[in-house]
Amino acid sequence: MPATVSRAPTLASVPPAAASPAASPNAVPTRPLVIGLSLSPTWVRAAAWRRPDSRIEEAFGLDFSVDAARRAEAAHLDFVFKPDALTLDPTVLATALGFATLDPTVLLSAVASHTERIGLISTASATFAPPYLVAREIQSLDRVSRGRAGLNVVMSLGGQENFGLAQMPPSDERFTAAHAWLDDVRALWSSFPGEALVLDREAGRFADVERIRALPDLPGRPRGPLDVPGHPGARIPILQAGGSPAGKDFAAQHADAVFAAAATQASAAGQREDLRGRAEAHGRSPGGVRLLSGLSMFLARTRDEAFALHAESIDGSDLPQSLVGLSRLVGIDLAALPLDEPIPAALAAGLAREEAPVSAIAALIDAGITPRALTRHPEGAASLHWTIIGTPADAVAQIVARARAGAMDGFIALPSGSWESLALFLDEVVPALVDEGLFRERYETATLAGHLGIGPVPAVDSVS
Repeated sequence: MPATVSRAPTLASVPPAAASPAASPNAVPTRPLVIGLSLSPTWVRAAAWRRPDSRIEEAFGLDFSVDAARRAEAAHLDFVFKPDALTLDPTVLATALGFATLDPTVLLSAVASHTERIGLISTASATFAPPYLVAREIQSLDRVSRGRAGLNVVMSLGGQENFGLAQMPPSDERFTAAHAWLDDVRALWSSFPGEALVLDREAGRFADVERIRALPDLPGRPRGPLDVPGHPGARIPILQAGGSPAGKDFAAQHADAVFAAAATQASAAGQREDLRGRAEAHGRSPGGVRLLSGLSMFLARTRDEAFALHAESIDGSDLPQSLVGLSRLVGIDLAALPLDEPIPAALAAGLAREEAPVSAIAALIDAGITPRALTRHPEGAASLHWTIIGTPADAVAQIVARARAGAMDGFIALPSGSWESLALFLDEVVPALVDEGLFRERYETATLAGHLGIGPVPAVDSVS
């Protein structure tokens, strides 16, 4: 078996994606990789929760996430990241965890009290959440964590029924509104800067009120000022996830990093190049926004054990759920097709191939994959993220190759299949990346912006 493990041996033969051009076979990135850990418990997704060591009983408590965050901090990761969904399909809960989850900001606020250096990135919906409440929650998290908060901005794919809407607004409307939404959030963060606090007991001067200001009085927009002072000397980084052209453009304009679904190295390299070009077109430095690939890892001591872990995690009991998720993504009712016959290529003709996650599925359909095989394919079963099935050494080899090819600026780890996958990643993979010169040996800063090398931004005086 080759050192780079990418697909289970039982899958239908699918031609590998073309490799992206490498800058140099031994090139080292000019700055360390950005590495985060998802606190969404991917290690108990699908059927993995049934393992005796899954810790599923702790899924709605604190210990589960605190343990992961502390381990990630011991490995000097840049941040832990909590995705979110604002909707739940109760039928999924019959056999799996699905998207049942704690509120991300509440959870990370608790995690903040058990950690000291690691960044804490929460998620908020620009489609549904009022900007004042989001600004207040995230600035509060930043304050109690001493500058370690970040915001992942999403345009929700579902949940409109929970906010009194009969249907989801069209994608273009959601992205147009999101620009103004984020402007409002940032303006509110600046409306009460931490530097405004004077706290002069002798003079009886609490704050410099000249530095605290309301926003322009515009219809339908928040007025402020915020009632939470910012953390002095650091700004709150922005993360965004989205593969559509509108999503890429939003990220290029506003984000510090993008959480990308990039199953292949060629896809990652193409997305990174596109993102950098869009950032430059918006007057930003091409390196001002980093591409962070989602990396799903099924790790074990041996490759055979890793493949068994992957197979166990996507057993037949999860097939209907997987088909529903993939069908929503690509707009094809895969559950209505014969499970073990190739998906008709004609159905892929109208897919939005400019969207990175969909293009990976379309390529598999073009190659003749069946619905059942698609749900088990590493590029389809793990939310279309880059997937490694193997040993820690296999993971290191693939990460080093993709980094030195200039195909990413970092990644967000999604340990899968077992708690051991998480432990092997933090205890063995990350130290090996340090040895390769691709990651830090220790923390040198105390804020998330510092970890990411992000300087301060000018205060927002007005919002148009």
